[in-house]
Amino acid sequence: MRLAKYLAHAGIASRRAAEEVIRDGRVTVGGATVTDPARDVDDDSGVAVDGEPVAPARERLVYAVHKPAGVVSTARDTHGRPTVVELAPKGAGRLYPVGRLDADSTGLILLTNDGELAHRLTHPRFGVPKTYRAKVRGRPSEQDLVRLREGVELDDGRTAPARARRVDGQEIELVITEGRKRQVRRMLEAVGHPVIELRRVAFGPLRLGTLKPGSARRLTAKEVEQLSAGRSAPRAPRRRARRGPRG
Repeated sequence: MRLAKYLAHAGIASRRAAEEVIRDGRVTVGGATVTDPARDVDDDSGVAVDGEPVAPARERLVYAVHKPAGVVSTARDTHGRPTVVELAPKGAGRLYPVGRLDADSTGLILLTNDGELAHRLTHPRFGVPKTYRAKVRGRPSEQDLVRLREGVELDDGRTAPARARRVDGQEIELVITEGRKRQVRRMLEAVGHPVIELRRVAFGPLRLGTLKPGSARRLTAKEVEQLSAGRSAPRAPRRRARRGPRG
């Protein structure tokens, strides 16, 4: 098995994050530093990260967490800020976040020890939808929503088409299948409505529901199976509107 995949299976990090760990020179195989993520290894290869031996994860764990504002979406923070991993129950073992939410954003984030599942949920080619509710400045028009649905031009390229609807007044629900840095905030700013508050309410088929801020719960086997299958979140109903000329 390739080294990056081995680390992902062992719950060290997602496959992409594991590649970075390897390239940073933090991984040894048989006592020698290895920087090639494609290096073939097995359970007898003596793999270690930061000097700690790596053993395959015994049980797949996935937790849903309601991230409050001010908590960072990393396993550890060099500035001493609280992390989402600290919200998991004590004794849950080594977990890491699936994707990220900005420190000032709230809502649903997943923690797991399954790197392959994290890869499937976050890699753009799998198209797993993430649903957000955003309170914005101003009152978005139907034309603004059409622009979001068609994709908007950002400094790192045009976004994929999104699902967008106005919930109430200044609140918008936006469903995206990408995961660019601060993407939702940048999309809404691009159509003239900067975000005031942002909350993720669903990740694929999993919804935030009544989970309280700062709380975590372990997903059931059925919920994990649905996530693994990549099933979409329920489509939010919206009224059809006649398109006007683009301004």
